[in-house]
Order: sequence, then C-alpha cells, then structure tokens
Amino acid sequence: MARTIITATLIPLALLAAGCARNRDVPTQLAPARLTQIGVNTYLWRAAIDTLSFAPLIIADSNGGVIVTDWYANPQTPGERVKLTVSILDQDLRADALRVAASRQVNQGGQWVDAPVSAATVQKLEDIILTRARDIRRGTVAG
Repeated sequence: MARTIITATLIPLALLAAGCARNRDVPTQLAPARLTQIGVNTYLWRAAIDTLSFAPLIIADSNGGVIVTDWYANPQTPGERVKLTVSILDQDLRADALRVAASRQVNQGGQWVDAPVSAATVQKLEDIILTRARDIRRGTVAG
C-alpha cells in the first residue's frame, strides 16, 4: 500500500514537471557537459529546480549544490506528505553527480508519522532530473 501511495504522490508530479518542459527538437550539436558559472553543473541545477517546482523550497544553494523542499502534500492524498533533498555532487553532467533523498510521512490520528519511501521512487526522480538536464543541454545549442 505504501508503494501505491508514494507512486500516486511523487511520480505523477515529477512526470508532469518533466513532461511540460521537454524539448522536442534535437540538435545535431551538444553544448559542453560542464558549465560552471555556479558551484555545480548548471544543467543539473536547472533540471532539479524545474522538477521540484511543484513543492515549496526551503534551501536552494547553487554554490553547494543542495536543494531542499518543504513538506508537500498532494491535494489528492492529503494524509501523506513528502520532503525532498537533491544534492548535485559534481560540475560534470553525469549520473553519479546527482543524489536524491526523500522523506515521507503519513497522518495517523492527527500525528505525522515517518513512512518508508521506495528506492524505485527515488531512482525515478533521479532519472527525471537527469533526462531534463540532458534536454536543457541539447536545447542550449539549438537556442
């Protein structure tokens, strides 16, 4: 049941955020994989901010590469809330340069109680951010 609830909350929101911004034109050239005007990879940073735009942000430190959302409750599942932390660990656009951590709570008798988050859900969010970062990179040359 927990997997169903987390799937119903996080993945549709992340897919919506990723799907809305997808660049359909694929250029033949790519922009450099490393842009370092801020402390971390610019493409990963922008993609993470875009993907997490559905939730209020508590921290968005582009030099340290950390984004932390506040608790977010999907209106369709008000008895559950999630909090996300994205860490960008490198200046290169690579899969291992990104780490997503998720916390989940469910409301039981008026109290918020910690609940497990599926590893597949966290992996899906990482994949969405990476895909979005690559799309932004491809769009940089086209634009």
